[in-house]
Amino acid sequence: MAKATSKTGKSTGSGVKKKATGATKGANKKAPARKASTKAGGLEAKSSAVEEAAMAARNSTDSFLVRKEDAERGWWIVDATGQKVGRLATAVATLIRGKHKPTFTPHVDHGDFVVVINTDKIVLSGNKTLVKKYYRHSRFFGSLKAKTAEQYMKEDSTFIVKEAVEGMLPNNKMANGLILKLKAYKGAEHPHSAQKPQVYQMTTRKG
Repeated sequence: MAKATSKTGKSTGSGVKKKATGATKGANKKAPARKASTKAGGLEAKSSAVEEAAMAARNSTDSFLVRKEDAERGWWIVDATGQKVGRLATAVATLIRGKHKPTFTPHVDHGDFVVVINTDKIVLSGNKTLVKKYYRHSRFFGSLKAKTAEQYMKEDSTFIVKEAVEGMLPNNKMANGLILKLKAYKGAEHPHSAQKPQVYQMTTRKG
């Protein structure tokens, strides 16, 4: 009986050891899964933090859009003496659109008024005085009429400046009001001295 008990004791003891070793092995196998889950949670937290930082950066770099009622319009005077029509029209259109302001907003009219004097002394490069033609049509058959730039220089030189500036403005409803801010005169006299226009220096060379 003692041998039996001793054998059974040994057998029972070995059985407990086997169970204990099996439990430890199972615990060792489950440990990597827990580590993987903690890593995945950390990556998700980092990604969410990055997204929040990106959204905050986007919100902080929003473009400033000026409102129409907050627009401040000034007055400029430009001397067209010896200036080419194209370069003069580019500078005038920039002032009328308000592109020279840091608060430029494309869909809002917040440009300045421009007074152009001495349009009789503008210059057309090359042989444009004879070649360039301006057409108009009354929408009736056979009513197409054309005049050269030379003829308009003799009749009304302000028409050439207005046509050049209008061609550089956007083709929408806003352009109908933009062109009204252009005041062109043949000579050096103008009726806008009460507005105290500032002299605009052309950066382009003459001739």
